[in-house]
Amino acid sequence: MYNRKSFVWQQKLLIALGAVAGSVTLGLLLMPTNRLSPQGSSDQKANVSASSAEPSPSSDPTTAQAVTKTRIEQLKSTMLVSWQQQATAKSLTVDVPADYKGVTFDDVKLNTKEKVIALTFDDGPWPNSTVKILDILKKNNIKATFFMVGQALKNSPQLGQKVAADGHEIGNHTYHHWYQYMNPQASAFEIEQTATEIYKTMGIKTSLFRPPGGILHNGVADYAKKHNYAIVLWSADSVDYSRPPLARLIGNITRESKPGGIVLMHDGGGDRSRTVEALPQVISKFKAQGYRFVTVTELLQMKEKEKGTTSAQK
Repeated sequence: MYNRKSFVWQQKLLIALGAVAGSVTLGLLLMPTNRLSPQGSSDQKANVSASSAEPSPSSDPTTAQAVTKTRIEQLKSTMLVSWQQQATAKSLTVDVPADYKGVTFDDVKLNTKEKVIALTFDDGPWPNSTVKILDILKKNNIKATFFMVGQALKNSPQLGQKVAADGHEIGNHTYHHWYQYMNPQASAFEIEQTATEIYKTMGIKTSLFRPPGGILHNGVADYAKKHNYAIVLWSADSVDYSRPPLARLIGNITRESKPGGIVLMHDGGGDRSRTVEALPQVISKFKAQGYRFVTVTELLQMKEKEKGTTSAQK
């Protein structure tokens, strides 16, 4: 949907930077300290004199570690600003058609006979399961929509970056994933803090929001509506959060799915091994029925295009 090549490359570079920084730091910590013998050379004595005046990063592992950490943080900060600028310039920001801003929907009814469906994943990013789901999607050349919990993203920022780097769409799923009623201030925090975490981590802004549990009357959905989010529910619920038997999980999805539908699954929030196991079979069944996979925004854009075509014909 977007021209992501440069953005994706830089996302992957930051993920690699974390590993490089860790390796450098470990090497510095394990680096032996030079010990001078009583009969040390004149060069060694000069080094001792110089180091006593001003510690050298190369001879002080602690100082070197601090310098390395500072440089890595500066580089990450510079790259993040660059990504944020590119996100705006290349339309990586997820903005929905005007007709869907502040609107709640569970599917997109298309006039076309083309079979399209959107896979969505909630509650991540999550250690272990998110990466496995990404691998399955990549193998099948599918782009999905991930509704992220702000706290989970803060805990696993590199996983969130990988989701974006793989070209998937990002939605807001509140910060704490609470169900209880929240006053306007708490609702604002839940959504805005998550939006900040998404932008800070990936340089992306999103107009997609999914209320936890699909609850529309506890404050957060009202806040999202007033701030022009598209409130995305679902038309097919896998019920994978209850870890049903594999056949039932797959049946929950395929039985309720129709063209223009939105499928609810989870990559986070608990043990999602059953979802990981079911996903390849879900994809195979949809493909066998002639379905093509799209993101939520792509569904909305298809509807918008249909409306434009109808208007032009009139």
